[in-house]
Amino acid sequence: MTQALNSPAALLDGTASLPQWGVIRALGEDAAHFLHGQLTQDLLLLPDGQARLAGYCSAKGRLLATLVVLRRSAAELWLACPLELLPGTLKRLSMFVLRAKVKLSDASADLAVRGLAGAALPALGLNTGLAPWQAQPLGGGHAVTLYPAAGVPRALWIGPADEALPATPALSEPLWAWSEVQAAVPQLTLSQADAFVPQMLNYESVGGVNFKKGCYPGQEVVARSQFRGTLKRRTCLAHATWSAEQAPAVGQELFLASDAADQPTGVVVQWAAAPHGGLDLLAVVQTAASAAGQTLHLGAPTGPALTVQPLPYALLDDI
Repeated sequence: MTQALNSPAALLDGTASLPQWGVIRALGEDAAHFLHGQLTQDLLLLPDGQARLAGYCSAKGRLLATLVVLRRSAAELWLACPLELLPGTLKRLSMFVLRAKVKLSDASADLAVRGLAGAALPALGLNTGLAPWQAQPLGGGHAVTLYPAAGVPRALWIGPADEALPATPALSEPLWAWSEVQAAVPQLTLSQADAFVPQMLNYESVGGVNFKKGCYPGQEVVARSQFRGTLKRRTCLAHATWSAEQAPAVGQELFLASDAADQPTGVVVQWAAAPHGGLDLLAVVQTAASAAGQTLHLGAPTGPALTVQPLPYALLDDI
């Protein structure tokens, strides 16, 4: 799709270094089997060389970490996640290894994560027509297709930290952060770990939960939220015309104008400055407040206004 030269989407072209991501490596003959029993995805039936979005939940079904899992083989898997979540995730997963033949380690010094967007994908020989979470070999690693941002194709490359990919334009971290918000697939921060069931982040609608696999921590709670239609909060995408200097804090409360001052309708999950002014954000809000066109207010029912935008994907109906 051709973008107007002055459109924000036209700026999404190139490769971004993502030092805020880290990688956990799982090695051993039980690696896939062990992680299959811990995460929200079926990693036993996942073919080698393929990837999936996944969550790691507490026993109460709340997300402790969000991950992109790449299965190199049944005996080696790479788990890319926000770097601030990596130590706690690695420690907690390691507690449950017990007699499983798997070794978990922080591989962030050996493996890098980079963001690819726009014309950089075909320039690197990647197919831009694949569905999200499909992986393609690229150098010594793999490029995992992500949800597009403003119609622009994107991918996450996970591979050797010392490998130089073929030259493409440099994409700034702020622009990549904006693309993540536009794609509306939230990544947890440490401050919001253990706060949301996966569906509150729309993970069942973007391929982050497999309801046909066996048990994992919190599976009963996650399934009950889905099958009984008890979900009362969803992630929405919103735009504000105010500047980045007025940016919200992650976890800051949002209100409808009709809310009481002590009864917020939701919280900010992720935000980024929009290239042509204002800022965009993702928020977990009550379902009644998540419709496109709804006006939300930051910090108080009379606070700065922001407008809910249409999501770039359809939400699945409750099963």
